[in-house]
Amino acid sequence: MTDRISARQFREAQGVEDWSVLGEGACACFRTGSFAAAARLVQAISGLAGLDDHHPDVDVRHDGVTVRLITITDDYYGMSTRDVDLARQISAVARELGLSADRSAVQTLLVVPGAPVTGEVMPFWRAVLGYEPLGDAPGENLIDPRRRGPSFWFERMDEPRADGGGAIHVAISVPYEQAEARVAAALAAGGRLVRDQSAPTWWTLADAAGNEADICTTMSHG
Repeated sequence: MTDRISARQFREAQGVEDWSVLGEGACACFRTGSFAAAARLVQAISGLAGLDDHHPDVDVRHDGVTVRLITITDDYYGMSTRDVDLARQISAVARELGLSADRSAVQTLLVVPGAPVTGEVMPFWRAVLGYEPLGDAPGENLIDPRRRGPSFWFERMDEPRADGGGAIHVAISVPYEQAEARVAAALAAGGRLVRDQSAPTWWTLADAAGNEADICTTMSHG
């Protein structure tokens, strides 16, 4: 049985200082400086015990390796004690290779279509994307079965647009310590603040044309 934990419990665990809990799991980016060094880290991760039952998502680039940890079951999508254990092991093998984590280099992206009745639009997006419903929230979320593309979360609109159309915005999940700087940069780049009542959980911003984006963290409001 999976021991489920909250994002806060993961953050407060010992030995996970390299990791940031974002909207889609705990992420860490280890800077390598070369593709060969990145490949050595992936090889070291592959030798850890228990990966057949609980494996990380690994993105390999020439300058670093980004790892995501999340527990997915038929009725759960979130953090667990297994993720804490694996995070500690991955950080340990990275240190053995002389690599350090860059907490500023991680984020996840969520696409948020809006509709008065979300169930009427989800089948369209599932068809065009080739995505699958999320096990614990099949009526709200679609995810990439290959876990490469951004997830989609469907938001009910209280009031439809005057032209009858829907609305799509994006949500960018970043480490808590990066959020206010990201908001400030967006404002300096010509954006405007739409809502911040739920900060530090999220800020809603808009560009000059009114297109919206949320800057999100997993820190609780208040």
